[in-house]
Amino acid sequence: MPALTTPHIDIHRAGDRLKTRIQWLDSKHSFSFGHNYDPDNTHHGLLLVNNDDIVQPGQGFDTHPHKDMEIVTWVLRGSLVHQDSIGHSGVIYPGLAQRMSAGTGILHSEKNDSWRMQGDEHRDPVRFIQMWVMPDEAGITPGYEQLEIEDELLAGGLVPVASGMAEHRDHAAIRIKNKYASLHAARLQPGKAVQIPEAPFVHVFLARGSAEMAGVGTLYEGDAVRLSASGGQTITSETGAEILIWEMHARLGG
Repeated sequence: MPALTTPHIDIHRAGDRLKTRIQWLDSKHSFSFGHNYDPDNTHHGLLLVNNDDIVQPGQGFDTHPHKDMEIVTWVLRGSLVHQDSIGHSGVIYPGLAQRMSAGTGILHSEKNDSWRMQGDEHRDPVRFIQMWVMPDEAGITPGYEQLEIEDELLAGGLVPVASGMAEHRDHAAIRIKNKYASLHAARLQPGKAVQIPEAPFVHVFLARGSAEMAGVGTLYEGDAVRLSASGGQTITSETGAEILIWEMHARLGG
């Protein structure tokens, strides 16, 4: 799956994202999703979905199916309960990486009702980023993995969160079924910089705070930068920020 392209940087501002707003959900879509369809904005590299979701307490996504997709969930605030048809049930919270491989088919639900498992009811919304990446092999056995990486994040550097790339096999990263893709996260410390990986396709998403990206300028919460045949730039923040970066060495269709 070689990916040949020319250098390009494309900035997408938070306010320009497609939106779904109903009573219990405020969802902002970096790419076409559901009834929000833009033929010129369907994916970047291997990344098809980058949804920024806020779910009200006691609410959430009822049981629904997925097939042949790698789904990574990253909680920024609050907690999210995951349940699926292959027997997994648990609470996802900030600093816990989670991946679900849909493979031949899986049913799951995600709800903001952790008190049903832990006790004390709360009235706090949960905010999380849900990201979908195409696997490099269809029809695999469905699977699930989660891993606590809070300690690695506290250092402030770029941490592999979910990866199928061989070079991350020995890192604290959950595995995804695509050997050309890796998700990195960083909680930027004030005044300290991280460097964006170099790859044919890179997606930088500012999940919290504000930051300065070399050659781009100021990024604010919800902004994204799509890079082609680029990378190596630094990102810094004066006040602290949280970023999610997909490094991809292939694209849909090869």
